Amino acid sequence: MPILVFLLDTSASMNQRTYLGTTYLDVAKGAVEVFMKLRARDPASRGDRYMLVTFDDPPYGVKAGWKENHATFMCELKNLQASGLTTLGHALRTAFDLLNLNRLVSGIDNYGQGRNPFFLEPSVIITITDGNKLTHSSGVPDELHLPLNSPLAGSELTKEPFRWDQRLFALVLRLPGAAAPDNEQLGSVPTDESAITQMCEVTGGRSYCVRTQRMLNQCLESLVQKVQSGVVINFEKTGPDPPLVGDENSVEPSRPLSSFNSQLWHSCHKLIYVRPNPKTGVPVGHWPIPESFWPDQNSPTLPPRSAHPVVRFSCVDCEPMVIDKLPFDKYELEPSPLTQYVLERKSPHMCWQVFVSSSGKQTDLGQPFGYLKASTTLTCVNLFVMPYNYPVILPLLDDLFKVHKLKPNLKWRQSFEMYLKTMPPYYLMTLWTVA
Repeated sequence: MPILVFLLDTSASMNQRTYLGTTYLDVAKGAVEVFMKLRARDPASRGDRYMLVTFDDPPYGVKAGWKENHATFMCELKNLQASGLTTLGHALRTAFDLLNLNRLVSGIDNYGQGRNPFFLEPSVIITITDGNKLTHSSGVPDELHLPLNSPLAGSELTKEPFRWDQRLFALVLRLPGAAAPDNEQLGSVPTDESAITQMCEVTGGRSYCVRTQRMLNQCLESLVQKVQSGVVINFEKTGPDPPLVGDENSVEPSRPLSSFNSQLWHSCHKLIYVRPNPKTGVPVGHWPIPESFWPDQNSPTLPPRSAHPVVRFSCVDCEPMVIDKLPFDKYELEPSPLTQYVLERKSPHMCWQVFVSSSGKQTDLGQPFGYLKASTTLTCVNLFVMPYNYPVILPLLDDLFKVHKLKPNLKWRQSFEMYLKTMPPYYLMTLWTVA
């Protein structure tokens, strides 16, 4: 059930008129309505929940939250007036706190027990603003700052105010007041240069610099496509680059060299799609992405985690592993320089192992918990999530099922006990359930 939060700038500068004869606030209200109509074309939109937040001082900024119905949302949208300051930082904090209101109770973040991509509440915050200088009752700040303190219990367990299933997008209205530009070029809409852009990118979203009504419609079409069920992950390369594909480690003559010169694929901040089960409409999964620390039962508190896990991938080609009777989870990666690089190598029968640093008891890099692999048809790249240190446990379980017929000997038991000592304890319940 996607949650769509519209954060509308209601500062006094939104009263300025555009070449259309309407105010910026009118344009913003119209954009919300157009977005909702475009989104309604998708059958998946039936489960959408809309919320409305403005730049008004807390607690008055939340116009439609968890309790308000669609009729209230539309009524509040219609009645919005522009009269305040550009308190973007406080408004963003209000929006994130609104989204996070019930997360500790629901247990969706699973703190200290690994991160489950299939526990998610996909949320998109769409900010519509004129990008004017930030203003506050105490002055005009140069940079965007979100208040650090939050009234929500458990907010200290995540370093950032947002979570990995929440992305921020911004429509920054730059429509002129006189006449529309004659030489309007349709193409990709550039990002804006205002303070909100960096915040958008940190969450896995982006900003749009909107100069015309036509451009605004193009952005709204783009935003509708961004409503996806998924979580944002930082993919980081560890170790050396792979040898170039081709005979005797040379580049194939037909392969464009330029694609290999770019290092953008070394670090990518992208979504993995978490598809709902077609029958139930709810995502199904088994294995977590490990925490970046080894759980200490004697510690009174959990270390705070980053909103987006850092998943490191090693470029050493490995054979993909799966065994009968043990499930695995498979997530498609959003297109990125990393997916392009993997697909260009045309090696769908090899994979790259993935790790989370400090997840193991002794090793810095931790043990592999899955792998990245191009699809057989070379159309996408998938993240396979397996049991922790799967190269050790999968052969053991395969022997248990096929050789020992679920009656293991002493040697097998000793090997299994050795494995358990290297496995984060929060994997035990899942392993017990599925094996």
